[in-house]
Amino acid sequence: MVYFEGMRNILVLGAGRSSGVLIEYLLEQSASHDWSVTVADRVMEAAAAAVNNHPGGTAVSVDPDNESETMSLIHNADVVISMLPPLWHVPIAKLCLREHRHLLTASYVTPDMKALDADARSAGLLFLNECGLDPGLDHMSAMEMIDRIHGEGGSVVSFESFTGGLIAPDADPGNPWRYKFTWNPRNVVLAGQQGDAEYLRDGQIIKVPYSKLFCSTISFDVPGIGVLEGYPNRDSLRYIDLYGIPETKTILRGTLRYKGFCSAWNVLAQLGCCDDTRVIDKSRIVTHVDFIRSFLAASNEPVEQALAKVLGTACDRAEIECLRWSGFFDAEPIGVTSGTPAQILEHILMKKWALNGDDRDLVVMLHRFVSDYGGTTRNVQVYMTQLGTKDRTAMATTVGLPLGMATRLLMEDRLTLRGVTIPVKRELYEPILHELAGRGIAFIQQRG
Repeated sequence: MVYFEGMRNILVLGAGRSSGVLIEYLLEQSASHDWSVTVADRVMEAAAAAVNNHPGGTAVSVDPDNESETMSLIHNADVVISMLPPLWHVPIAKLCLREHRHLLTASYVTPDMKALDADARSAGLLFLNECGLDPGLDHMSAMEMIDRIHGEGGSVVSFESFTGGLIAPDADPGNPWRYKFTWNPRNVVLAGQQGDAEYLRDGQIIKVPYSKLFCSTISFDVPGIGVLEGYPNRDSLRYIDLYGIPETKTILRGTLRYKGFCSAWNVLAQLGCCDDTRVIDKSRIVTHVDFIRSFLAASNEPVEQALAKVLGTACDRAEIECLRWSGFFDAEPIGVTSGTPAQILEHILMKKWALNGDDRDLVVMLHRFVSDYGGTTRNVQVYMTQLGTKDRTAMATTVGLPLGMATRLLMEDRLTLRGVTIPVKRELYEPILHELAGRGIAFIQQRG
């Protein structure tokens, strides 16, 4: 068992853009709780900027590859938060086991992390994962409603859950995609390539291959935002057990985008621009338009006409306009010397899709429930929208605050959970959702 005595130290590994709000929250809490917060990053300047001379914080440089250096930092901490890339979480978890330290992350539980569950429980340690936005707030807000339905004697007939990291409705008005990178660009480019998306619809298992993913959309009307489209994510079926709803006939989880994004992205997906399995021969691909032509049959036609023939659409279609706006038909040099199609695509898109100082991002999370109470059916939509500011993105806020709040609960000895887990229990979701609502991040219910 880990006990907290005297001055307690929280170690945050990683000071990237996703860590800023988390670190601010922990430093904000440090004085009243007698905490110190150590922020460690490979780049000392990034750690120092995150601490920002706060008296409760210390910035240090650490190379995660240096096990002894990293273990020394973990040894001097009571709780470790890993904001490093996901591949580091299991090595960090093993060091936490050796040093008997709790660990929190915002990343998905991997099989290798799950394999540490018994050891963590035996040591009395909490290894909390998936405690950010999605995954994180999706679990908490869903479980709050599911537990309420069950507590009232009802059963869940249908559950749909969608989340999107978008740009504000008034941001970058000339952008026909209505999208920019607000999180890891690589994850956006590779989205949907982990295998067939699977979900349950009216008792039938539906499998959607990558080739049809961005054509398989559902529309949602979000108050104050308008109509958004969602496409299915990975394996929705496993959430039947995770959420304790064996009775449901429909379960579907997915990603939200503004209307029109999916049909335009489908063009890039069908061409093969998102392929990450081969390296392109750069001797013949130098410009943006060369990149697109490399996926088309040899032709003397203007690239837009050749592409329209392949797609079976006219050149003035919205999909073509999105590609034109992105510069795919321009003779602009790509600017990289090698890479897979996915890496080159990401590089080209970053030129237009990077957030600038005038942009605000938007996070939207939405659940739709159909529940049954002895023959009486109820329809409820639960949604949350959060706009970013010039100083803080909505994405960093909605990832960082839940993780910081869970850390506070743990440091206050208010959590009994141990082992490798995710935030689906009331002792986590109730206080976190309550505190978030007090900060203006609230879920609103609409009955159908």
